[in-house]
Amino acid sequence: MKKKNKFWLYPLVLMGFTLMLVIGCTKNDNGFPSNSSGTVTDIDGNIYQTVTIGTQTWMVENLKTTKYNDGTKIPLVTADTSWLKLTTPGYCWYKDTSTNKDTYGALYNWYAVNTGKLCPSGWHVPKDSDWSVLIKFLDKNAKPDSFPESGIAGGKLKETGTAHWLSPNMGATNETGFTALPGGLRDANWKIAFSFGFTLSSGYWWSSTEFDANNAWLRYMDFNLSYVCRSKNSKLNGFSVRCVKD
Repeated sequence: MKKKNKFWLYPLVLMGFTLMLVIGCTKNDNGFPSNSSGTVTDIDGNIYQTVTIGTQTWMVENLKTTKYNDGTKIPLVTADTSWLKLTTPGYCWYKDTSTNKDTYGALYNWYAVNTGKLCPSGWHVPKDSDWSVLIKFLDKNAKPDSFPESGIAGGKLKETGTAHWLSPNMGATNETGFTALPGGLRDANWKIAFSFGFTLSSGYWWSSTEFDANNAWLRYMDFNLSYVCRSKNSKLNGFSVRCVKD
């Protein structure tokens, strides 16, 4: 009789285990996947959601600090003519409009990145190799020296839908919770092209790794493709920054 009484517990145990699995695949109240790791606060008091992907913990939002982590102000540069000649640190908001801050964060030139003081203490601007670790985790066939670096990782990193990305926002699942947004860029060669561009269509993120005296490595994603591309670009340009935990 005692043995018989134990059997009614098994369905309850199974139901409990199944419920745990379901909860593990759902999103929390903020809309982020349940692998959300908490928050981190920058020197300005901006609070960022974070997420663990593989062995790394990343910010879920683009950086928007106006100060280095030692409290020193980063120069805000608005005039196109000034940005064009800038070989010292600087930042701006997309189209010099501060209302873009909360959604897309700031655009920084590489000289600001190279100070090593942009991210909160205990965090850093990802090196080229940090980006490669992330993308290789998402796509075992990814190759940093090919174009694109990965044909599928972008979809796993991009925010879903078309609230920010243009349609069709190809392949976007955001299954990682990284929530990549198309923050656009500020082009230092605006005299032959444009100053600000590509918001809604492309996102560009600096690495801290230099390519040569004039260029550094970055990653970018596009609304019309599910890829991640590795590219070298002028240190003068303004791109988004995501921080990764030390």
